[in-house]
Amino acid sequence: IYGMRWSIETFFKMAKSHLKLGTEFQGRSFDMMVSHTTIVFTRYLILEWERRENNDERSLGGLFYLFADEVMDLDLKTALRQLMTFVLNLLPNKPENNESLSQLQKWIAALPSYIKALFPQLGCES
Repeated sequence: IYGMRWSIETFFKMAKSHLKLGTEFQGRSFDMMVSHTTIVFTRYLILEWERRENNDERSLGGLFYLFADEVMDLDLKTALRQLMTFVLNLLPNKPENNESLSQLQKWIAALPSYIKALFPQLGCES
């Protein structure tokens, strides 16, 4: 929680000290205050965007790979088995899914033989 609070504190410090939030504005109406605050926040967004473009070493691709490294790679055979087991466990539990189960069985029957060989227990029932 303190980490989130700290980023807010640094934002307000930057807005007040460097972007002149509260000191460069002399109006008294609410609309004028909202307009000035909007201008100051827009300045901050532009400066932050510029900082990230030029100084931030991380890119979206780099962040993606950091997170992707945490996910274990599955080979195709394991992934297909897990997917088929999941789908087959879902359908029979609901009696209103007879049509869906029939479509799934037709799809399994139409699979190439090298994929069907991975799932000997998934033979189509009549």
